[in-house]
Amino acid sequence: MTIEWRYRIEQDLGILSVAGHLGPDAAHRFIGAVGWVLARGTGPVVVDLTELRGWSTEGRLAVAEAARRLAAAGRPMELAAIPADGSLVPGDDDPAVPVHCDLAAALAARASRGGEAEGRQEWRTGGWPA
Repeated sequence: MTIEWRYRIEQDLGILSVAGHLGPDAAHRFIGAVGWVLARGTGPVVVDLTELRGWSTEGRLAVAEAARRLAAAGRPMELAAIPADGSLVPGDDDPAVPVHCDLAAALAARASRGGEAEGRQEWRTGGWPA
């Protein structure tokens, strides 16, 4: 089983939405999506897990790796709607990753911090619903 993903930029905020199950077989695809994010944006990133049905230890480790890669590029990461079957526990050297109950809460938190820009762009895998 794999994941599908969609990346869009709205108001100077990158939103990486992930659907499916983030298990051992899908972790590399998620890391590839993070590479896409790094190549196509400059601002903070919210990883929206609303459509994620679950994640394994390998999936959580891939998310932690994404936080490190994004932080190294000066792009803070936040999570929205983590699956009920686990949480992201950062290591001692990992960046702090704010967690929001859903994407609307993440967007509201970002809006309250300011930062408005215009325009929208979007990329997605072929299996992402239109």
